Amino acid sequence: MTHYDRQHLFLYQLATLTFLLVIFQSELYAQRPVNEIEITEHIADTSKQRDLIDIGKEILKIKPPQSVDSTGKKFYFSFLPFSTNVPGGGHALITSTTAGFYLGERKSTYMSKVTFTPYTNFGKRFGLPIRSYVWLKDNTWVIDGDIRLLKYPHETWGIGKEHHGDQQINLDYTYFRLYQHALKRIHGGLFMGIGYGLDYRMNIKSTSAIRLDEYTSYPYGTDLKDHTVSSGLSLNLIYDTRANSINTWSGNYANLQFRLNPVFMGSDQNWKSLFLEIRRYHRLTQDPNKQNMIAVRSFFWTVFNSKAPYLDLPNLGWDPYNSSGRGFPVSRFRGKSLYYLETEYRRDISSDGLFGFVAFINFTTVKGPKNSMFADWNIGTGAGARIKFNKNSGTNIGIDYGVSTKHRGERLTQGEVI
Repeated sequence: MTHYDRQHLFLYQLATLTFLLVIFQSELYAQRPVNEIEITEHIADTSKQRDLIDIGKEILKIKPPQSVDSTGKKFYFSFLPFSTNVPGGGHALITSTTAGFYLGERKSTYMSKVTFTPYTNFGKRFGLPIRSYVWLKDNTWVIDGDIRLLKYPHETWGIGKEHHGDQQINLDYTYFRLYQHALKRIHGGLFMGIGYGLDYRMNIKSTSAIRLDEYTSYPYGTDLKDHTVSSGLSLNLIYDTRANSINTWSGNYANLQFRLNPVFMGSDQNWKSLFLEIRRYHRLTQDPNKQNMIAVRSFFWTVFNSKAPYLDLPNLGWDPYNSSGRGFPVSRFRGKSLYYLETEYRRDISSDGLFGFVAFINFTTVKGPKNSMFADWNIGTGAGARIKFNKNSGTNIGIDYGVSTKHRGERLTQGEVI
């Protein structure tokens, strides 16, 4: 076994141990009936809160609807159109729709969510992404889905830190993703299941003067072949005690996914990956109507020493929710292994919860030919404003501004990043 293999075996064992420790610690901390939601002690009285919907009703003199029935089978929609810069230059019109809903009694079923964020620049750029995280009745199953069709130009900087921040090249391709995972509850907040993942990139080309294979010196997925296919099965473990993943007020989350992409299932070559993510939420107040929290998120992502296509390598901003790397351009760091850590402080500004703010800092380290993992860290930091859009689903409009070395930029979202 080579030193490289031993290093990745150690990282795999460390990741698995960390995942199990989070689960056992949280289970011991919250010994309660299986169907009881840990977050119930932090459910806010929404009649004391105010959101943009309330303001709209006041302006239009609309009579408030009757209270929600006990089944909680009601949808909460949030819609936000905006324009923003896109990787590679130019602007795009984006519409973000978030739906929060319950498929069972609120006392025993978490809130499900579906997000649809289409964008276009009315030219050669477009995206049709749909994300879902659905809890079946009594939290017996959780169904996690991700379907995307994108025409997605963006910049790339090679492997690790082999190129400086001003030495990027531009890529263009069409991307289709189909991820679907079904997990059955084993005990409490622990779920286990399997899934399928397909990453199909077409018409890959460099729009800069240099070709991708020459720029990266990486042999897989960078040659003259203009498409790559990764298709495989995954083993999934999730520990989730968040009653609301749109805007978490309490609970914990861990996600371990081991994916195999064999040639016989359509992949260009055999390769495998491991993704481990952990999120912790620490409330600094016992008042359920006040937001005052520290949220911490970290993930480790590796393809071991396998022949993963270049565009499938772990990279900043392309984690499952595309939420990492505030303060950095998308795909700023890429390598066979990547570790990310971010912490955020959230707090209300107004007593009715209509306005709030966040402050955040994140750290990234990646394995590359010119840098060592855990020896070279890249830091992004910033702050943001929050406006309550829908108090029943907890959906906020987030406007974040982040900075890092030689880069700064804003991000507009619905819901929370962590």
